[in-house]
Amino acid sequence: MTSPADHAPLRAQLDTLTTEAYRPELAEIDRRPTLDIARTMNDEDATVPAAVARRLPEIAAAIDATAARMARGGRLIYAGAGTAGRLGVLDASECPPTFNTDPSEVLGLIAGGPSAMVTAVEGAEDSTKFAIEDLSAIGLTDLDTVVGISASGRTPYAIGAVEHARALGALTIGLSCNADSALAAAAEHGIEVVVGPELLTGSTRLKAGTAQKLVLNMLSTITMIRLGKTYGNLMVDVRASNEKLRARSRRIVALATGASDQEIETALRSTDGEVKNAILILLGGVDAPTAARLLDAADGHLRAALQAAEDH
Repeated sequence: MTSPADHAPLRAQLDTLTTEAYRPELAEIDRRPTLDIARTMNDEDATVPAAVARRLPEIAAAIDATAARMARGGRLIYAGAGTAGRLGVLDASECPPTFNTDPSEVLGLIAGGPSAMVTAVEGAEDSTKFAIEDLSAIGLTDLDTVVGISASGRTPYAIGAVEHARALGALTIGLSCNADSALAAAAEHGIEVVVGPELLTGSTRLKAGTAQKLVLNMLSTITMIRLGKTYGNLMVDVRASNEKLRARSRRIVALATGASDQEIETALRSTDGEVKNAILILLGGVDAPTAARLLDAADGHLRAALQAAEDH
């Protein structure tokens, strides 16, 4: 049984965090009409993109460094607890169907393990030991990038992950929503998106969670653009794993090439559904084996492969 004195240092620390600040002007929000609460909440959310915009130089630098590591075979690994951890797992899980990455290329680690996605695991976020164990279990190397995610910027699991990764020579990014955070200080690339106090005191699944989602969208999406996973704004590495994605694959090939439905079907059949290869066949005038070879030589960058096809 803990005493009130045991919690005093943590309470004092939380009192200093912007994300934990109390807003007296919202003290009677529960007495307002529903529409008024919704309007207030929407107004709060509208401030988040501006907070992200103020950190774009730091975000861009982190993306370029991440893409450079991944181009050499490294992985992108998110590590966080609670909402922050769930957002990392979400972003990682969406990369294979969107960019045809191997499931091992972008990973999300959450304090407490997979069960923590749906059920709080008590004490997991307070353990740097769990973070080290989780990174060791996936064989962390110095080619990898580890992104610690924590709204408060003080979560031991996220800080522990970043400190351990940095000690091994991996690239480290610390994403928090408080200025002068321990997480940003521990990382090579600190990104502090200060969104201010929440509508509900300390409920960082709100503005802080939205800010983290926006930044993670940028980290994964722009990194994949840099790695050649897109052609213009088309997802040419999309994995057609269901009917919707199969239809989208055909639409992407049509948008990229202007080819007829029959030409698209023939090209996709010859490439076993690989969109990027089909586009190269249609625009580059090469056969399927040549398209595969040119793309391999260009490290998957379609524009470079098209140029090589022209010179072929």
